[in-house]
Amino acid sequence: MLIAANRDEMAGRPWSPPGRHWPGHPGVIAGRDEEAGGTWLGVNDAGVVAAVLNRVGSLGPAGGKRTRGDLPLIALDHQNARDAAEAITTLPGRDFRAFNMVIADASGAFWLRWTDREGASRPEMTLIPEGLHMLTAHDLDDSAASPRVARHLPLFRAAPVPSPESGDWASWEARLADPSRDSSATESGSLLIEDRGGFGTVSSSLIGLAGATRRTIWRFAAGRPDKMSFRPVALDTTDCV
Repeated sequence: MLIAANRDEMAGRPWSPPGRHWPGHPGVIAGRDEEAGGTWLGVNDAGVVAAVLNRVGSLGPAGGKRTRGDLPLIALDHQNARDAAEAITTLPGRDFRAFNMVIADASGAFWLRWTDREGASRPEMTLIPEGLHMLTAHDLDDSAASPRVARHLPLFRAAPVPSPESGDWASWEARLADPSRDSSATESGSLLIEDRGGFGTVSSSLIGLAGATRRTIWRFAAGRPDKMSFRPVALDTTDCV
């Protein structure tokens, strides 16, 4: 299982790089959003990965709502991706602003969606089919709605597959650092968002989960991936390196 992710956020929002920041979640390694206290992406000692994204039109907090950064922490308290995803589907959706999530382990991956649509009460869970997929603020692989997916998903699919064990992520590092977009698209069609009114790509991650060994490899760029090198995250367990 291979995962690549850029984090797009307001440049002035404080954060800390991946670490064990939560005494109440001792098995979780994740970046910490210092403003709201949650995370956008993390892994746990059991080899589960969880990431949360805003959906279209839902940037920022809202009164009376929990931070979406709580969601990966809830998921990462579980020992496999299915149990983690099912736990998210039991939450009252209206406690949160609209979100997408990816929850994965070496055996599979799930897409979680909460849209606050009429009649819905809980987030929806969908098994992600085998293959290479992309999730943005829209639905999974939605090339019709997302200029980013339309341009960059085919480029990812055409790129050489990384080899985490040998440390060769070059093809995907290049993809994450790509600021190009189709001529008809706005800046949201870029995979790398250069500073746009104080908003842009602020960090980047490459994660590999390997089979029965449960060996996790996480490389993290603490800034724009076209300007910052990817460095290994110290996971500090006997099962993860």
